Amino acid sequence: MKTSQSFRVHFVVRAYKAKNGKAPLYAAVTVNREKCLIGLKESVPIEMWDVDKGYPKGTRDQVKKLSTFLEEVRLKLGNCYKELQLKGKFIDTKSIKSLFLGEKEEAFTLNSLMSYHNETATSDLKWSTLKHYFVTQRYLKKFIEEHYKATDIYLRELNYKFVKDFEVFLRNHKPKDHQKPLNNNGVMKHIIRLKKMTNLALNLHWIDADPFATYKLKIQKVNREQLSEVELKAIEEKKFGIERLEMVRDMFVFCCYTGLSYVDVSNLEPEHIVMGADGDRWIRTCREKTLIPVIVPLLPKALAILDKYKDNERALYDGRVFPKISNQKVNSYLKEIADRCDIIKNVTFHIARHTFATTVTLSNGVPIETVSKILGHTKITTTQIYAKVVERKLKEDMKMLQSKLS
Repeated sequence: MKTSQSFRVHFVVRAYKAKNGKAPLYAAVTVNREKCLIGLKESVPIEMWDVDKGYPKGTRDQVKKLSTFLEEVRLKLGNCYKELQLKGKFIDTKSIKSLFLGEKEEAFTLNSLMSYHNETATSDLKWSTLKHYFVTQRYLKKFIEEHYKATDIYLRELNYKFVKDFEVFLRNHKPKDHQKPLNNNGVMKHIIRLKKMTNLALNLHWIDADPFATYKLKIQKVNREQLSEVELKAIEEKKFGIERLEMVRDMFVFCCYTGLSYVDVSNLEPEHIVMGADGDRWIRTCREKTLIPVIVPLLPKALAILDKYKDNERALYDGRVFPKISNQKVNSYLKEIADRCDIIKNVTFHIARHTFATTVTLSNGVPIETVSKILGHTKITTTQIYAKVVERKLKEDMKMLQSKLS
């Protein structure tokens, strides 16, 4: 870390604090125009002090003794500055004063950093995002317990080796609460959260060196799943005869035709359904994750599902469009739905959003800019991750090209 470029020590007395003709003596330390006063626990007769020179005047033995003391103070403060410089510490007047007075350096720990982050992030992050930091915190605690046989670690001990060892720990860890170990991108998510916290420590001057300075994240591109037109139709037309499956299917299909996420459709209220200038019904809401406004035209199949639930007692009781159900249950029921429809894909609720981006919109010629706006993305590149060119659209485009060439 870059150290300060200017350092100066001079001495002053505070005449307004004088008692019996003697004023208290201070060392004034300046670092890059920042100044602090250090009380030297000495007093000097006011008539003996040269205010302009900042030094005692006269030739008496008392003056010589005081001059020697001041030079010793100046030397000690200079040594404090050099010591901090040699250790690569952040140098300011506070750190010099603490070292000069023999105060213990505040030792920040990883637990204190994570607690500070989680307390201060509540205003910036939604709980759905913040809760993942608590998961990372639990993994870090387990890692420190196994690797260091301790419950905490000082931030100054964080380095490249710590980050690399934590990565290895995550890759080899076998969770007890679910069967599968973390995949590569799951590991990288925890590493990214740790990196965000160490960046916070750097900004707070709690650490001087970046543990991630030479570390390279290894994110693998994921082939995002979506339902084909045939698979979506199979789910739409399937008769389940079980209320819970029918309801989850309806919510899922509704999102396949609107692009809403699970949390957004769960929070959807009747007042979010508005009449557009064209006389048709639209959804006007904000994404829970990013608070970005979203305006979605309601397609006929989405409207049919909306009308089906307009008098649902459970939904009306909660002031929502659909009855409340947890994400965990939704994904569990979707696996049952996929099995009954002979779909071998791992169907989760988020696949509805992918299906809207690909099968429902882009494959039918909707411009990617429009899809991006409906999905609530701020960048087209984000939409491109969701939206693959599916096989049917590819064939149609090639047939169009063939007809033009012939």
